[in-house]
Amino acid sequence: MRQRRLKNEINVVPYIDVMLVLLVIFMVATPMMSTGAIELPSAGTAPEKPEKYLRVQVDKEGALSLFNADGQESKLDGVRGLRSSLANERARTPEIAVLVAADKEVPYRSVIETLDEVKKQGFSRVALETSVH
Repeated sequence: MRQRRLKNEINVVPYIDVMLVLLVIFMVATPMMSTGAIELPSAGTAPEKPEKYLRVQVDKEGALSLFNADGQESKLDGVRGLRSSLANERARTPEIAVLVAADKEVPYRSVIETLDEVKKQGFSRVALETSVH
């Protein structure tokens, strides 16, 4: 009788199949993920945005995000996180403008609290961001 030789190789075909199935799942699921976009209220006329500004965004759930002058987003942990982030930004550029953007579904109280906190930090140029139709 002839002895069988042992193979020291791993069969990678099943791993490739699993990888391709996962790739398809991620390709289908990615467009369905929410991007955190907000729907701004509209205004008839609005002045031009300043060249450099900070943007504080309040979404439907009341979560806060701060976009720096370069457009990089940082999620904030409530008003306390907003306070410390604004203090840091004010130390870097004291005369920068701040725009507060809130979804039209956000309660008025949340928007006013955010505006108050921005004003408390000493920013003189504060505005509400709206979309112009």
